[in-house]
Amino acid sequence: MTSTHADALPLRGPGAVTVSITRRVDPLRVPEATHWVQEGVNLANSWPGFLGSGWVRASAESDEWHMLYRFSDEEALDAWEHSEPRLAWLERGRDMVEDRHVLRRTGIEGWFDAPSVSTDLETPVKPPRWKQAVAIWLGFFPVNLAFTALVGLLLPEWWDSLLMPLRVFLTTAILTPIMAYWVLPWVTGLLQPWLQRRKTS
Repeated sequence: MTSTHADALPLRGPGAVTVSITRRVDPLRVPEATHWVQEGVNLANSWPGFLGSGWVRASAESDEWHMLYRFSDEEALDAWEHSEPRLAWLERGRDMVEDRHVLRRTGIEGWFDAPSVSTDLETPVKPPRWKQAVAIWLGFFPVNLAFTALVGLLLPEWWDSLLMPLRVFLTTAILTPIMAYWVLPWVTGLLQPWLQRRKTS
């Protein structure tokens, strides 16, 4: 595969959001489209919360271009995507490119993503399930332990009076968003070198 441009993306932060876009580019306007894409990268680079970007063509003959960019959180990404400069930039490319596929990755589906995009579109290492399980447990155990101890200390009689299904319901309802939005992204960010380590023969 031929690389046209790719900037290394930094490690994922707790609330970082990655957007992956596949666009079809008019093959008769490749030089113009190349300039347009680079203009968009330069524009995003000046925006608050921008963490990095990359774009590649599958081959010299392909009309599909793969683009990826990352922002620090949903708020920063939404501000960028609805900004006047970006909308004006998209309008300038309307006759050259056509969006085929757009995907946002954050929360659960982004926990085990590789932290960068390679210049040759190398498939990132998918951690084995046992490593994923270890990462989830390392986040869940201390949070669940702290929550159980805190509730038992502050509201012991009320908590003990609840039926088991209700206690489990309240525990999971409270801890699930904490795990999804803060703990697991933080844990998997710390463990990325281990999670993404390739097997050596």
